[in-house]
Amino acid sequence: MNRLTTSQGAFELARFPEHPSDPFRAWDAADEYLLRQLTDSETGPVDLSGRVAVVGDRWGALATALAARRPVQISDSYLARRATLANLERNGLDPDAVTLLSSRDTPPDRVDVLLVRVPKSLAFLEDQLHRIAPALHAGTVVIGTGMVKEIHTSTLKLFERIVGPTRTSLAVRKARLIFATPDLELPRTPSPWPYRYELPADVGPVSGRTAVNHAGIFCAERLDVGTRFFLKHLPTRGGPVKVADLGCGNGVLGLSAALANPDAHVTFVDESYGAVASAEETFRLGAPEGAKADFLVGDGLADLAPGSLDLVLNNPPFHSHMATTDATARTMFVSARTALRQGGELWVVGNRHLSYHTHLRRIFGNCTTVAGDPKFVVLRAVKR
Repeated sequence: MNRLTTSQGAFELARFPEHPSDPFRAWDAADEYLLRQLTDSETGPVDLSGRVAVVGDRWGALATALAARRPVQISDSYLARRATLANLERNGLDPDAVTLLSSRDTPPDRVDVLLVRVPKSLAFLEDQLHRIAPALHAGTVVIGTGMVKEIHTSTLKLFERIVGPTRTSLAVRKARLIFATPDLELPRTPSPWPYRYELPADVGPVSGRTAVNHAGIFCAERLDVGTRFFLKHLPTRGGPVKVADLGCGNGVLGLSAALANPDAHVTFVDESYGAVASAEETFRLGAPEGAKADFLVGDGLADLAPGSLDLVLNNPPFHSHMATTDATARTMFVSARTALRQGGELWVVGNRHLSYHTHLRRIFGNCTTVAGDPKFVVLRAVKR
């Protein structure tokens, strides 16, 4: 946990779930730059008396600092939502001071101040700007923020095309601000998302099926190479087994399991609201009649009963926003072990250099390599 000191006050903040050894803070210089700008005496403080919306707040730092203004937070991340609530509580703030909306919820019908934490995914930014643009009016103040390495010409062009005339600030501590002025004459076109594509012909039971991808899903316009490799080496399980597609993305792994075994009950889990929506649509389009499935937005498998699963399929992310880390994978492996019954199996695909086998041996006491190529490995761990 660290202390963020701003003109709005001082706040103890942590990411979620909180780990004492976590080297990353719950905010960065881009968040600090934006908060300073809101009270800047030279440019004139921003009037925050109207409806304030915060899009893409990563760990609740912005919403917590602005809680007195009762903002709306719009996020695709379940973990960001949990972090926001935890940070409000640890600072003695009213948890109802922030209205929490997911990326799939209908945004407010009027926004007077729009604050945007530039996301890693340009597609997600495009979709969210399209969704919230109808709520903007001529007097809406629109400010984006991000680290310099996160803001590209394509980022600014999106603001120009969807919001209106756009300019940037000078860089401060490798962070930059984006200022956009709403142009109400711009055509209000719908978001191009979700995107659909046909799966390749060589990926097992899901070959030729349709994948549905909402904005922000990893590798949203094509099947990523890791998942493609995994689909060719998935285990075959017969009978009424319980399977989880952990970190499901668009759900093609779980769909493959359902197609291979119509008696299986598949649970699709992701911390991204857009991912779970994608998985549900992919499943509805491609699953066999009578197939059983649940769709859960959550923190790994924490909401499932211990010892309730027979098989977990996992293609874990190795980035947390712009940082490369295996912390998410380790958390997933631990939650999988808890959720598996004795004899249940976790199957994982990952880049060779990530050395997931080391973590699996430490957590499960065993790990075998099922398949591999120069870039990827498929690993199997059994709960003894």
